[in-house]
Amino acid sequence: MKSLYITSVEKYSGKTALCLALGKLYQERGLNVGYLKPFSLRPWKIGDKIADEDAAFVIDILGMNAKPWEMSPVVVTTEVLNNYLTGKEKIDFMPRVLEAAKFLEEKKDLLLLEGGESLREGYVMNLSTPDVAKELGSEILVVVKYCEDACLLDDVLTAKFRLPNSLSGVVINRVPEHAMDFVNNVAVPFLEKEGVPILGVLPNDRELAALSVGEIIEVLGAEVLTSCRNEESLVEALMVGAMTEDSAIRRFRKQQNKAVITGGDRTDIQLAAMETSTTCLILTGNLHPNNLIIKQAENMGVPILLVPGNTMETVEALDRIFGKTRLGQKEKLDKFLGYVKENLDLDRLDKALEGK
Repeated sequence: MKSLYITSVEKYSGKTALCLALGKLYQERGLNVGYLKPFSLRPWKIGDKIADEDAAFVIDILGMNAKPWEMSPVVVTTEVLNNYLTGKEKIDFMPRVLEAAKFLEEKKDLLLLEGGESLREGYVMNLSTPDVAKELGSEILVVVKYCEDACLLDDVLTAKFRLPNSLSGVVINRVPEHAMDFVNNVAVPFLEKEGVPILGVLPNDRELAALSVGEIIEVLGAEVLTSCRNEESLVEALMVGAMTEDSAIRRFRKQQNKAVITGGDRTDIQLAAMETSTTCLILTGNLHPNNLIIKQAENMGVPILLVPGNTMETVEALDRIFGKTRLGQKEKLDKFLGYVKENLDLDRLDKALEGK
């Protein structure tokens, strides 16, 4: 069975999104595609089972007949790590990963493996990306998110350094329009000369990394105070309203499609937010706004979400997921899939999978 290990230099680079897109593409070709996340530091409880959240998400999108815990064989909780480090449990986790992969080998034509948040992960449990890929005979594809010109080159060369004998290719993701000329005409030729195969350059699309109002409601456990919920509406930025009204309006006008986080007692900030392009208001501390605010929000179609946590707790909860490309909406998945079809050299990837 062919297998492809998709990893990255840093978190929120687009690994899960690329796994989904490639899974869809190879399913369209008639291949039976499997998925495995060998090592995870993001435990997610399902009943009495522990799994990885991304695994559950991929199962749903790709329509796989599997359980999330079957596709995330090693999920590191605080208890697992402490027992391992103190010697209470002398476990070699590699056989667990190999067993999960072997189970899939019997049924699949292609196995997509998703790495952790960065190439640094896994070493403490002897499950580093190079070691797992070697044991499984997997080709390794690294997703590198563009941040700035020099940083991009350093990140790609870091991947080459960490994977000296096993890097099959790199996909450069989330490249803004102003950087496309540099990336395509300067960075890519330079990196190819350095021996790094660049298999694709994908554009940045703010909508793909945006959160839907529905996702925010779920993550925060928010109470919706308005009849308008607009759960499919997208939030492209978070702004905290903790300034004066005049300063707030100036700042709010600079950002489209935002969520404004503020206290329920800040009527001035709430009104200022609704004068600009605001997707939703998030009011903290369980402080209900006055009826004027709710009525204005209803008229303007801006959902008001009430949350129990304070502003800092709310921002931290959203920061943990904001910027991660989440393709739960069909439109977002279709758009990203289109970018992959248009910009990824699939013939070159196929040759890598064939070991050529």
